[in-house]
Amino acid sequence: MFDTLRNQSFFHDKNRAFWILQGGGWGAYLLLRALSGLANRMGLSFILPAIIVTATGFSLTLLMAAAYRRIIRMKPVYVWTLTLIILASASALFSVLEVWAHATFFQPGWKPQGIEFLGAILLDFSVLGAWSGLYYGINYYLMLAEQSERMIKVAAQANSAQLEMLRYQLNPHFLFNTLNSISTLVLLKQTERANAMLSRLASFLRYSLVGEREGLATVAQEAEALKLYLDIERTRFEDRLRTRFDIAPDVLEARLPSLLLQPIVENAIKYAVTPSEDGADILVDARRMAERLVITVADTGPGLCAIQAAQSGGTNVGLANIRERLAQAYGDDHRFELAENSPQGLIVLIDIPYQTMETIAAAGGNGRSDVRVEASAGAPNPGSQSIAAL
Repeated sequence: MFDTLRNQSFFHDKNRAFWILQGGGWGAYLLLRALSGLANRMGLSFILPAIIVTATGFSLTLLMAAAYRRIIRMKPVYVWTLTLIILASASALFSVLEVWAHATFFQPGWKPQGIEFLGAILLDFSVLGAWSGLYYGINYYLMLAEQSERMIKVAAQANSAQLEMLRYQLNPHFLFNTLNSISTLVLLKQTERANAMLSRLASFLRYSLVGEREGLATVAQEAEALKLYLDIERTRFEDRLRTRFDIAPDVLEARLPSLLLQPIVENAIKYAVTPSEDGADILVDARRMAERLVITVADTGPGLCAIQAAQSGGTNVGLANIRERLAQAYGDDHRFELAENSPQGLIVLIDIPYQTMETIAAAGGNGRSDVRVEASAGAPNPGSQSIAAL
């Protein structure tokens, strides 16, 4: 975006912009001076000295520009001191040449004295001073714009690096639990189940490692990643883990930080499925509400108390990671809330701006209708009333 704006700027080619302004400015000075002489009945003979004076000013400011380019990045005290010296010297030379041209071509024999010569110096000093102010103003503006652009790019790179760091924090956290499960299956000599889990783990890690460079994924991609993760966990829990995805079709291409939902589902398995002999149901719901993408993950476990106990113990890495990633990606323009499910369990709600590749590129969205993507068949819809209430 910044490159496009810079390419469209008048100052994209600084050399071209300088000559346009230099020629246009001194051309306007000549025109104004010639018209002023004619308006004061000084005759056509005044035009020649006006041309000479303009050419003198044009040439002097070229020399001044060459000097200013060398001192503009110095310390301010040196910049202003040297600028005043250059400006005073150029004004004196400008005045001498102006008086010579006037006395030679317009009023032969005229020799300015006292206030007349002082007036010429002050006038020329004002003209060159205005030119210097314009030169410095434009160049400082361009330097500030370049610095601001660099700072924005650096901030964007730092933000992207922070998002990537938070994203990759999930891998060791998840790998520890999965590899521990595989190790248990190997010890129990359940090699087929261990091989199946390893194969699914490889597919899941492939998704996490070759995800979008900017750290964003579509809802459809995120759902597929969750299916891979749940297939891994289903090797351990079998029928105790019952899941369902309820995703509206108009959000399938919506963008969100990749692997954002995996820690939530992992917590649901940890606190809802693992402690219960009957297991638990997990529902992932995603839909569009106006210009927002609203995602809820509901389970039928012990509820908010289990999460709060984990947070008080300082072990809940996943949820803290999600909060940081949402803050990095959306600032204050998001909601991340935990609430009790009905009749039991926990609901995690994520509310973020609705963005697709088109909307990110300043295009519009589309309409809405419902469709379901099943991760496993036959699971009930836990806490549907509570989800609707949120």
